[in-house]
Amino acid sequence: MIDDGFRLLPEQASTHAPHVDLLYFCLIALSVFFTVLISALIVYFSIKYRRGNTKVDRTPGSGHSLMLEITWMVIPFVLSMGIFAWGSSLYFSGYRPPAGAMEIRVVAKQWMWKFQHPDGRREINTLHVPMGQPVKVTMISEDVIHSFYVPAFRVKRDVLPGSYASCWFEATRTGEFHLFCAEYCGTNHSRMVGKIVVMEPSEYADWLGGGTSKEPPAVAGERLFEELRCGTCHRPGGATGRCPPLAGLFGHEVKLTGGTTVMADENYLRESILRPSAKVVAGFQSLMPSYDGQVDEEQLIQLITYIKSMAKP
Repeated sequence: MIDDGFRLLPEQASTHAPHVDLLYFCLIALSVFFTVLISALIVYFSIKYRRGNTKVDRTPGSGHSLMLEITWMVIPFVLSMGIFAWGSSLYFSGYRPPAGAMEIRVVAKQWMWKFQHPDGRREINTLHVPMGQPVKVTMISEDVIHSFYVPAFRVKRDVLPGSYASCWFEATRTGEFHLFCAEYCGTNHSRMVGKIVVMEPSEYADWLGGGTSKEPPAVAGERLFEELRCGTCHRPGGATGRCPPLAGLFGHEVKLTGGTTVMADENYLRESILRPSAKVVAGFQSLMPSYDGQVDEEQLIQLITYIKSMAKP
């Protein structure tokens, strides 16, 4: 929760936070243990083998200990691989949202955060979410590299121009929590701040229903799809057209000219809208014009959301 008082660490306000902190404190404990151990041995041997001490045997060793050499290789290897596996597990769990997560679209630009809820409601620099509900944030930048960072949730993800990035969190307590941009993004980088407002589910539902909601992204995307006359070539209903059908496309592999395949995810759809000749579907020609400069990032999100909503006929 936002607090002007001094805290050594941000409070834990998500399901992910305790696991990150446990790894962090284990790394500190390991560092302290080996620092104390090595320092103690240095002091001990400095005293024992000090100049003038005639009570110790200074005869050079005649060989080496194979078991000692194996031990000092195996122990650091096991520790480092264990830390690597633990950290990798936390990394992947932080970027693989559970099924049914509420999806929030985020567009970052100098110097603000723009959010859009599933029902179309928008916010700037403030994001309202329900407690106990997994929330997936799908993000892109309109200009330079930004970084979505919520210390209390232990969530940090770079937001890149030209490519979608995502992460997720599940808040475990209500309140307001700091949102920062953790990547230097220009003159007013320090002012690119916001907050996450976590509410009880019932309060969130009241808040969501009490505002003036705009049309949902899928509805806006369908309208834009018609305005751009996309259906002229991408005919609905699976009918054969000059371009590949889009119904049921998202989340499936697409075979390209040349025999390679690619997964039809958000980044593939975005690239196909802006640079359609980059990856041409097998069996079709590169006829589609580029919409680069004709649609902005928010309109791209709307189009992609609509394409994702198209059910396979």
